[in-house]
Amino acid sequence: MITTPAGFDPALDILLDDDAIAHVFVRDSLVLFSDSPGALPWRFYRGEGLRAARVHGIGRHEGKSHVAVALDDDVSARSLPSSLRAANLRSWFSVIDDATLSIAMRAVQVLEWDRTHRFCGACGTRTDQADNERAKRCPSCSLTVYPRISPAMMVLVTRGRELLLGRGINFPPGRYSALAGFLEAGETIEEAVHREVLEEVNVKVDNLRYFGSQSWPFPNSLMIAFRAEYAGGELRHDPAELADAQWFTPENVPQMPPSLSIARALLDSTLAELR
Repeated sequence: MITTPAGFDPALDILLDDDAIAHVFVRDSLVLFSDSPGALPWRFYRGEGLRAARVHGIGRHEGKSHVAVALDDDVSARSLPSSLRAANLRSWFSVIDDATLSIAMRAVQVLEWDRTHRFCGACGTRTDQADNERAKRCPSCSLTVYPRISPAMMVLVTRGRELLLGRGINFPPGRYSALAGFLEAGETIEEAVHREVLEEVNVKVDNLRYFGSQSWPFPNSLMIAFRAEYAGGELRHDPAELADAQWFTPENVPQMPPSLSIARALLDSTLAELR
């Protein structure tokens, strides 16, 4: 499971100099050298003739400054120099180290917030970067907007030694995972768990137990994971939400999510107990 690396210090006031570690993006695609994927100082990208359109300080780690860099809007993945490759963050899973991936996941969320809040949502005025905090402020109506975080619940329901797993309609063939869904306005996270499970699979749950949380930048989620126990209901999945849902034993679990996700950590931990 990807978490913030030990010793990472978030920071705003970081300059883009040649030695700063640059997490370079074309929209939501991370740009890296094809033959040496990994965190690189800005001087390497500058040497390829790239220009930074938007820059945000991210933090410091192991004595190095990290910045998020968005290239000009007219730059596409296909127009990059042949030595570079741009791909979404999922494509870099297990290719770059976990610490670099974690900081890049933070960087892409900051850049997407910056891109989508260049103008005030209330009056349309171009926003300014606030001093001393990660915020956009409207000089006309004073609306202040912080990076958006969308909380989502995840729950692994057990019934004795059985696990309730669902297959999302956009999942790769054969993959199943714990149930998940976004909070609605006014809900607690626990209320969202009960509602989403009932809506998605017609099952009631109780004995919720917090497992953990993970930032998930697709595009700006915070996944909050629980375990719960079956409390009643006949399994019936909502085809608008899931392609399938079934009870599985530890001996016949299907293809599971990638190891970097909190879903996989939740499944592995539960399976270890059941076995």
